[in-house]
Amino acid sequence: MSRVSKPYEIVERALELSTTDGLVVIADEHSSANLRWAGNALTTNGVTRGRTLTVIATVDGAEGTASGVVSRSAVTADDLEPLVRAAEAAARGAGPAEDAQPLVSGVPASPDFTDAPAETGSEVFADFAPALGDAFARARSGGRELYGFANHELTSTYVGTSTGLRLRHDQPNGTLELNAKSPDRVRSAWAGRATRDFKDVDPAAMDAELAQRLRWAERRIDLPAGRYETLLPPTAVADLLIYQLWSSTARDAVEGRTVFSTPGGGTRLGETLAPLPLTLRSDPYAPGLESAPFVIAHSSGDSGSVFDNGLPLAPTEWVREGKLARLTTTRHTAGLTGLPVNPAIDNLLLEGGGERSLEEMVAATTGRALLLTCLWYIREVDPATLLLTGLTRDGVYLVEDGEVVGEVNNFRFNESPVDLLSRASEAGRTERTLPREWGDWFTRAAMPALRIPDFNMSSVSPGV
Repeated sequence: MSRVSKPYEIVERALELSTTDGLVVIADEHSSANLRWAGNALTTNGVTRGRTLTVIATVDGAEGTASGVVSRSAVTADDLEPLVRAAEAAARGAGPAEDAQPLVSGVPASPDFTDAPAETGSEVFADFAPALGDAFARARSGGRELYGFANHELTSTYVGTSTGLRLRHDQPNGTLELNAKSPDRVRSAWAGRATRDFKDVDPAAMDAELAQRLRWAERRIDLPAGRYETLLPPTAVADLLIYQLWSSTARDAVEGRTVFSTPGGGTRLGETLAPLPLTLRSDPYAPGLESAPFVIAHSSGDSGSVFDNGLPLAPTEWVREGKLARLTTTRHTAGLTGLPVNPAIDNLLLEGGGERSLEEMVAATTGRALLLTCLWYIREVDPATLLLTGLTRDGVYLVEDGEVVGEVNNFRFNESPVDLLSRASEAGRTERTLPREWGDWFTRAAMPALRIPDFNMSSVSPGV
């Protein structure tokens, strides 16, 4: 066998080796670059490269079509035939796949399918690293310590199928997390950013934001658990609504298992979820949040199907001006539920609020309210209401009559994002944000800050 190493050649050769009724091959070429720092000094940096190949074989039978999926990393030409045979054996040994559908066909090929994969490297930090060094100097002179991590990944995904699809997508993904601590490590503040190329992040501005929060924390105020007017920053809103999106599968709703179900069967589609005219949407072409414009599914479940690989994606409104408009479906679950085909898309935007920034919303606060930094350790308590629990982290601040007057203790919260949308009294300006809890899995989000009149802080937490 001739030596093949280019991704498209790997895909083509795997397809040539097929002896089953259908084959889908997904080649993911990964590259990453990162920086770490602690105590106002860089500590480590690195660059990595890798390849993962997923082969999905399908076998038609009298009772239906079976599928077998095998994924392996660091695949070379010599590994191809054993990998294809393993997927075919898995398909022949499996029962009919519940989600079986004809493999997608008729999608125009990507013009760059045969091009080399895109790669990132240390050069992505060419402007960022010097600016970070300047931020270290300012922090040092200001009596604070900066800790953090910057990571940039670029994945080129090649999808080829026995039905003729030849698709390719390049996905850049950058994250920046910055912590500032007082010298005694008692006070801590966090800020995060998502970026495609590190050209739109400003370490100096982030350091200034964190310095202000550390000053707020110089005064400590203990508060009991209870319901408080609360300002949720965009990062916290993103974490809550991403979980809502993940929980919005149509099949589970129709079968009565989620917050989007109605008693006796059916869904809440068309029901008003929010009195504010908020629209929650996904769009693979959203500027700055671009994601794959076709389905890439390495495994099957209610939110995705390997049989849908290559299916084109279109802008989708999940909530339209406050009303539930769509639930996620594969072609299989769309058929089961009678709803339109609406696969999941790898970004999320909430729009329709006002023009106020979070800072302006703080200034407009009358009486007493809490200002959060971020949420973490979010877990589901009750799928029927989508009740979530979690903790506040890295700064909860008390606002009185438009001014932050100090830092308060952390809390455990119990809230449902669906219920929060129904109670939000104000939404601010939508801006790109980095989810703190789900940032390892979902980074492309744009959210406004939300004002919740009675956010449920269920208990005091010792967390920081």
